[in-house]
Amino acid sequence: MTILPAHDTAAPRTDPASVRPRALSRKATGADAVFEHGARLVGASVLVVTGGVALFLGWQSVPTLQRYGLGFFTTQEWSPETDTIGIAAVLTGTLTVAAVAMVIAFPLALLTALFIAEYAPARARATLVALVDLMAAVPSIIYGLWGGRLIMPYAGELALFLQKHLGWIPVFDVRGSDPNAAVPDATRYVASAFCAGIAVSMMVMPMACAVMRQVFSQTPPGEKEAALALGATRWGMISAVVLPFGRGGIIGGTMLALGRALGETIAVVLIVSPAFEIKWNVLEIGTETVSALIAGRFGDASTGQLSALLTAGFVLFLITLVVNTLAAIIVNRSRSGAGAEA
Repeated sequence: MTILPAHDTAAPRTDPASVRPRALSRKATGADAVFEHGARLVGASVLVVTGGVALFLGWQSVPTLQRYGLGFFTTQEWSPETDTIGIAAVLTGTLTVAAVAMVIAFPLALLTALFIAEYAPARARATLVALVDLMAAVPSIIYGLWGGRLIMPYAGELALFLQKHLGWIPVFDVRGSDPNAAVPDATRYVASAFCAGIAVSMMVMPMACAVMRQVFSQTPPGEKEAALALGATRWGMISAVVLPFGRGGIIGGTMLALGRALGETIAVVLIVSPAFEIKWNVLEIGTETVSALIAGRFGDASTGQLSALLTAGFVLFLITLVVNTLAAIIVNRSRSGAGAEA
């Protein structure tokens, strides 16, 4: 009987020096490659369109800047008939209307976002979110008609009340009107930056609310539960955990809404009475914004006037671009709760 040698089942030994790690490729293939290239194409096209708009407006602004120089930014009057053109008054009006809108929209957006994220029943949140988003889908002309026909008379009464009790503050003063008269002049309190700001605030509030609500929803549940376990009330937990966590979202959402308020057009055109004068009396009749100026004068403008209007649009474009860029940076940096435990 022949005894065969035992078969060696051990794995063959290799020289460690000859083992090389396999090269890994991060190059996308298949559907991933299609998605990656498509996303790059869409992103690049947005940058190209934005850059094209900036170049077009900048090129059209050259004749105006050559003719009027820096006086274009310091002159209040817009009178093409006398060759006196400037955007100092309309820039002031743009900032005034936007400021009034944000003073009204900010607390509404913040409280609405907190209610939806922290107080509303779970089964009602989807409905509330849909209603707030629906406000953003309403055309601006509807808000303009709503503000001009329905809100303006009540806003005029509120403006009269504010001047009567806070008229010692310059911003609430209405020149040429006595609020204590037997029959106050109601026409001095309508078609103002205050009335336009109310309508614009309803247009920008949903945008700010959506950003704030999204950031609030990313608050780590563990930190909220820890605050409640230590005996904090619901509001104590919100003030100690939710609001500090969502500070970036609050700022970013507010700035995004400000960018929208600066460029609002139709609602302002339907409400305000055009007045080319630098004034900070928000309750007083008369103001003008850059977008409303362009909408009102673009149709019958001559070649020189068209260049001036495009220059005003270029200035507004730069302002809104800076505001929205800063807002996007702040919002992106605030999304630290994306990886929080569910």
